[in-house]
Amino acid sequence: MHEAPKSLSDYRKQIDEALQDDFLRRTLDTFAVSYRANREAVFQEVDERGLIAQIAEAKDYACQHMEELYQQFKEQAEKRGVHVHRAATAKEANEIIARIAKENDVKRVVKSKSMTAEEIQLNPALEAEGLIVDETDLGEWIIQLRHEGPSHMVMPAIHLSRYQVADDFTKATGEKQDSDVQKLVKVARVQLRRKFIAADMGISGCNFAVAENGAVSTVTNEGNARMVTTLPRVHVAIAGLDKLIPTLDQALTALLVLPRNATAQRLTSYVTWMCGAGPCAAAPGNKKIMHVVFLDNGRTEIAKDPLFSQIFRCVRCGACANVCPVFRLVGGHKMGYIYIGAIGLILTYFFHGKDKAKVLCQNCVGCESCANVCAGGIDLPRLIREIRSRVTEEQGGGAQAALLASVMKNRKLFHSLLKFAKYAQKPFTGGTQFQRHLPAIFLGKHGFKALPAIANKSFRDRWPEIAPKAQNPSMRVAIFSGCAQDFVYPEQLEACVKILAAKNVAVEFPMEQTCCGLPLEMMGQRKTSIDVAKQNVQAFAVGKYDAIITLCASCASHLKHVYPKILADEPDVLTQAKIFADKVIDFSSFVHDRLGLKAEDFTNSGDRVTYHASCHLCRGLGVKEAPRELIADAAQYVPCEEEEVCCGFGGTYSMKFPEISAQLLGNKLKNIRETRADRLVVDCPGCVMQLRGGAEKTGLNVKVQHIAELLAENLKR
Repeated sequence: MHEAPKSLSDYRKQIDEALQDDFLRRTLDTFAVSYRANREAVFQEVDERGLIAQIAEAKDYACQHMEELYQQFKEQAEKRGVHVHRAATAKEANEIIARIAKENDVKRVVKSKSMTAEEIQLNPALEAEGLIVDETDLGEWIIQLRHEGPSHMVMPAIHLSRYQVADDFTKATGEKQDSDVQKLVKVARVQLRRKFIAADMGISGCNFAVAENGAVSTVTNEGNARMVTTLPRVHVAIAGLDKLIPTLDQALTALLVLPRNATAQRLTSYVTWMCGAGPCAAAPGNKKIMHVVFLDNGRTEIAKDPLFSQIFRCVRCGACANVCPVFRLVGGHKMGYIYIGAIGLILTYFFHGKDKAKVLCQNCVGCESCANVCAGGIDLPRLIREIRSRVTEEQGGGAQAALLASVMKNRKLFHSLLKFAKYAQKPFTGGTQFQRHLPAIFLGKHGFKALPAIANKSFRDRWPEIAPKAQNPSMRVAIFSGCAQDFVYPEQLEACVKILAAKNVAVEFPMEQTCCGLPLEMMGQRKTSIDVAKQNVQAFAVGKYDAIITLCASCASHLKHVYPKILADEPDVLTQAKIFADKVIDFSSFVHDRLGLKAEDFTNSGDRVTYHASCHLCRGLGVKEAPRELIADAAQYVPCEEEEVCCGFGGTYSMKFPEISAQLLGNKLKNIRETRADRLVVDCPGCVMQLRGGAEKTGLNVKVQHIAELLAENLKR
């Protein structure tokens, strides 16, 4: 079993090792690309959002009625000869299963893949009782031979090459094995069949426990699980209480999504339903001895949590890992303790301890890809941020984070320091827009991109000179600048003002606004995040605006979606916060949808322009077509491969995990280079910072701009 890292420095070492694994990188890269395309194809024939909503509703109901569903399941299953148990802890679950084995004179156990069994560390517990335990899922058997934990909930051995597997099979069989995949499968089949025949007990997981009829199910792509549940005279199914679901129809609805999400299949190979103890020639009286063990392990307490109870919508499809740009680089052993991916970062905190979660939960770039595909509609990014906040509150977030939080809380101090930085940086910029002459000791692993210089004059200081005066304006709006555009890229905001002024829009810039607070959320500094949120809401409360425009997709998503949630317990500002959030709109949507700018409003430059879809725009806000149509109106739009994959910035993430940030940036620049575009435009200054800095460092001859700059340049006078 892999160990959870104890410190951030230890974790970085583990990540470095993973990044050096070329096979892992190639395998996960190939899988990620094919999975995304195949998943999109298999969901075209069903109502994806509708099905996810149905699953969420059914699972939420099950969570709220866990006790009565358990009792209903127990009553129905026992009518059919099944023994039903309930374990409060992992230790108790292991003891129950060991006792069943002892009572039935069990010597050998075969087991099908079960994340719940991994959660309680069942195999070592049974082996300590003198039992021989053999995994029978091919992937699980492979990692058992290696004494590892699964690296994916559906594909546990995805991190291994066929050559590694051949070596493992050679050791297991005592005979030299060929690395040909089909030959390895045949070897496994021979070995595992012997184990099925010799086994006294079969242990399976459970995808669904249907209360209305006491049935349990397994969902697999191999027939081995069926042999586990049918051949041995004793069968034990182990299930978390969260696997309870009211009706068979609801389980069947979930099955329309589970294989599509897990492996981009319409239907998995084997869906087995067991309703009662069936016939078995090896059992006394030709009737199988069947037990179902339900595991609590904190689940009933989590079910009471109004926020975290949604984790029980999870159907263990692994899709959150499949689309995660970080998982794609480092694999599952670096993305959870037992459970992996976004859900793994969360479940580790509850099932395996806060100490194990403390470091792991930091390794989220915040791209929201996981939330976009979750079969249960779980707000995974929010829950990860909440875990960070809880860990910080309970254990502290470090002196550096605390100092930064205290500075950002004080707007005047924060802005004064940024203004001071423009003078302090002069020896290092050489009069350019980059920090060109920083000593290498200051850069460390951050030298993969050129760092931007602070602007000579911030946008707020330029505002009195450039503020437009509209006569009989068509609309009245306010600009939320964010930190980067106010102090690093004011020209992006000026481009926006130019467009708004040309369309006779009255524009205001509230001077009391400050950082949106997203970096604080990413650091787990919830209290300070709430403080700056209140400052911003109050800053914009002074005016009656038709819209609050921001050119930062990350700011927009945070202001719109997070403010009403983190201010829910602040009655003095909550109402105003909701009004504020409702008015927030990203630049591209405002220009495209509200102003209605079209091709005739621009002089098409003919420049080849490609696009990077900022994470918080395309997923956080769901804005996809508007920026692409605007680019095509003003220039020649050239699509780029994987436009919606994260560039690796993630705000403070790029500072905390520069190794991963650099790899994500490199992948993005490669795709941009292949377009042969003259320009790259984005909707987020953070992405500009990452991509412009990367292009500068690597010598990529492409002009990186905010989309507002492209549109302002080509706007007809």
